[in-house]
Amino acid sequence: MTDEATPVIDERTLEERILAGLDDEQRTVATTLTGPMCVLAGAGTGKTRAITHRIAYGVHSGVYNPQRLLAVTFTARAAAQMRTRLRDLGVGSVQARTFHAAALRQLQFFWPQAVGGAIPGLLDHKAQLIAEAARRLRLSSDRASIRDLAAEIEWAKVSMLTPETYLTQAQDRGEPGGLDRTAVGRLFQAYEDVKTDRNVIDFEDVLLITVGILQEDPRVAATVREQYRHFVVDEYQDVSPLQQRMLDLWLGGREDLCVVGDASQTIYSFTGATSRHLLNFPARYPKAQLVKLVRDYRSTPQVVQLANSLLSARRSAGPVADAGWSAPLRLVAQRQEGPVPEFVECSDDEAEAAAVAARIKVLIDNGTRASGIAVLFRTNGQSQAYEQALASVGVGYQLRGGERFFARKEVRDGILQLRAASRAAENEPVGQLVRDVLATLGYTHDAPQTGGAVRERWESLAALVALADELVAVRGSAEGGFSLADFVMELQERSVAQYAPTVQGVTLASLHAAKGLEWDAVFLVGLSEGLMPISFADTAETIDEERRLLYVGITRAREFLALSWSTARTPGGRANRKPSRFLDGLRPNSARRPGSSGTVSASSQAPRKSRKSASPSTCRICGKMLSSGGERKVGRCADCPPSYEEATFDALRQWRLLEAKQAEVPAFVVFTDATLVAIAEARPQSVDELAGLPGVGPAKLERYGASILEILTTDASS
Repeated sequence: MTDEATPVIDERTLEERILAGLDDEQRTVATTLTGPMCVLAGAGTGKTRAITHRIAYGVHSGVYNPQRLLAVTFTARAAAQMRTRLRDLGVGSVQARTFHAAALRQLQFFWPQAVGGAIPGLLDHKAQLIAEAARRLRLSSDRASIRDLAAEIEWAKVSMLTPETYLTQAQDRGEPGGLDRTAVGRLFQAYEDVKTDRNVIDFEDVLLITVGILQEDPRVAATVREQYRHFVVDEYQDVSPLQQRMLDLWLGGREDLCVVGDASQTIYSFTGATSRHLLNFPARYPKAQLVKLVRDYRSTPQVVQLANSLLSARRSAGPVADAGWSAPLRLVAQRQEGPVPEFVECSDDEAEAAAVAARIKVLIDNGTRASGIAVLFRTNGQSQAYEQALASVGVGYQLRGGERFFARKEVRDGILQLRAASRAAENEPVGQLVRDVLATLGYTHDAPQTGGAVRERWESLAALVALADELVAVRGSAEGGFSLADFVMELQERSVAQYAPTVQGVTLASLHAAKGLEWDAVFLVGLSEGLMPISFADTAETIDEERRLLYVGITRAREFLALSWSTARTPGGRANRKPSRFLDGLRPNSARRPGSSGTVSASSQAPRKSRKSASPSTCRICGKMLSSGGERKVGRCADCPPSYEEATFDALRQWRLLEAKQAEVPAFVVFTDATLVAIAEARPQSVDELAGLPGVGPAKLERYGASILEILTTDASS
């Protein structure tokens, strides 16, 4: 007898292994391989797992020819993720593309025979040509208006409108870019003329021209339909009329189509997306099998309950709005109990950012990975306060939508070095090879203790190392193993698709940019009226979309969830903000007025909260009304002389400068000048007195309170 363990042989068939681990509903999706199918899949219910296992099961069982199946999704990143999963399931030859990528490939192939000549150039950005069109029409424009006009033209084209039909179909579109409908229609036509003059097409043209060719040329249509027999469409609630038309032409009346979506996650209506096609699918395909995925494997019961409650709280808003609102799927949590979601009210935006940063620091100190935390907001303009607040507590962050991962110099250099090393790589573990190569660019086993560019470079290289380890774990046991050359090929594909690996650092992102992602801890911030719902959501339909947007934000959280808002925009400002209407009935005792005992307050222990008054603030010296946040912070108007000692103020400024240099942040991130003036004039003698001053939030009180009081005590005794 030996001590060696007998190897365990998995005697299941390949098909059985593919289906292992699927729940009953997912298994139904995976094993129903023909005919129309509609999968209504709630957030976190494993829809991607279900459809990728469906494709793999169909290929391995011989029902699908991998070359004749097309999986379509809506972002290059999602398509790359799907290709990775399919490759791991042994069906890497299946195509997974976006609508635009699939159409562009077909257009490039069929253009010579259908149109003739060289295909026009592809326009990456519309701004320059729209500006040229505006100049031709002598219309004034700036960067913001051009961006709005570009979005409006994109909406018109995916809605299959021409400059002529736009005038009659866009009556409720407002005045994009400050122009009336007639002017927008003229600009639309001028933009098309500029493109013709430059011999370029935009991304919407790729779909429009391909649709036109498929409609007008039976030979091309027959070739495409012969090539693709089965279709899977993910995120089907986001299809536009133009994309649906493309899909119909691909199908050519056939019904081998599986669509997956969730009407409650329709958040891109402003781009032309509509859930109408998903909701009408059973009526259009009476023989379609309908499967609902409601078992939520992502979030704790507490998060799931909050998400369900948000949607169920919606009340009738009239026949038009009600027709566009589908009965939401009620998710059923599958995970163990977790923490109760936190509701936090703050005195102003600065205090809210400081409170969130302090809470994040605690989570990280208690073991939560920074990359597993996200701060989500309604508009990108809200990010700056959180960038400053996180920097002030020494927490790294990454701004989603900032510089792309694969565009970073250290990443590009790393890929070049890895490619060179792969040509002469010896039989060493891939993970160690990657570490050795990237060490020449600054990678070390332990993270640097400094912040700034050095830390950012290390984070990028560490993400490549972590990705190598992840891929070795998944693919290393496959026949032939996983080599450094395989890793370089993976990086090249991900670079094209902008499918970046995880970078250590708290994610800052808009709610729209967070779609399709998830984190262990999520902070939903700025949840006050005017931001959630956004102020320009002025119809029942747009209010419903804002509710769905908040639902998407809630369902990004796996375990920890915090929802916060502020009662004033600036420190010392009038507290006239109200929590979002969507929080009514969700937050504790939410029937009470903001600030009541039922609302958790980030500064509830600070005297400053109780000292606030709804009446106008007046100068403590001359009695005049204070007009600015800075004046209200120090308690006197700018014309009245300061009451602080110059030596005290200078000592505070010197201390602030040293703190800012050590933290590698601007001085105002530590304390603004107005806050230093308020401290110097008030000369607080205790933590409670210091906490009562505007601009001194909980995080800054904890970090700087002792130093401030020591400076004031030392100055008083000298």
